[in-house]
Amino acid sequence: MSDAADDAAENDGGEAQERAQANPLRKELPAEVEPGEGATQAEPEGPAPLTGRRRLVKSLWPPRVSRAQLTVAVLLFVLGLGLAIQVRSNSDNSALRGARQEDLVRILDELDDRTQRLEDEKQGLEDQRAELENSSDQAEEARKQTVEKERQLGILAGTVAAQGPGITMTVTDTKGAVEADMLLDAIQELRAAGAEAIQVNDVRVVANTYLTDGTGGKGVSVDGHKIAQPYVFKVIGKPQDLEPALNIPGGVVQTLEKEQATVAVSRSEKIVVDALRAAQRPDYARSSSQ
Repeated sequence: MSDAADDAAENDGGEAQERAQANPLRKELPAEVEPGEGATQAEPEGPAPLTGRRRLVKSLWPPRVSRAQLTVAVLLFVLGLGLAIQVRSNSDNSALRGARQEDLVRILDELDDRTQRLEDEKQGLEDQRAELENSSDQAEEARKQTVEKERQLGILAGTVAAQGPGITMTVTDTKGAVEADMLLDAIQELRAAGAEAIQVNDVRVVANTYLTDGTGGKGVSVDGHKIAQPYVFKVIGKPQDLEPALNIPGGVVQTLEKEQATVAVSRSEKIVVDALRAAQRPDYARSSSQ
């Protein structure tokens, strides 16, 4: 029995030595307990360690928002909203967006002509002042200038007839869709283009002219006088400025044509504006000159 036990121990020691040589790391590990020898495997103590994905999910949810982060988020939202509104306002359809190159060139020429007219008017006033200062008979010169100024003011006030180069615009509104504000836009555009005298049908247009829609939205009244279509505009001014001002992209002609009205514009070297307005004495305004 003793010899058999020694042989078994020697065999076990040899096998252990062979296993140690095959795996050197087992020298540092504690002896394993075989399941069949009555020992139970140790249960892990505490919760299982979190994996990388679980740590990421735990850090993101539930979200933890501080007051500073909330303030920054609100500011960024307001900034983004403002930028969106600005971009939208800049990208709105414009009357000049998509216009042809020749149309843009014509608009620039019109602006140059307006500037030139203002420069000419300024130069004319300076010349009048120089004539008054240098004339030997200042009283006679002043009288001549007063008569000329009275004639000019009479044209602007509509108290005297006028004639000169200009255009005639005829608006035919068979559908009855043209409203007073559309015709008013035409008058304003003509004034901006340098119109010096305007007549619509038989009514002279002056500084205090107003337009209203007729009863039930039918027809248009100018200074309380109902006018019937076709609406005929007689305009004295530089034709090369007046006609392009009406035909700019998104301008008067296109607006009226969208309402299915027919617009015809023709130039002429002689336009007669003979509708007159009675001179009215102002109720309150008085000259401030002594």
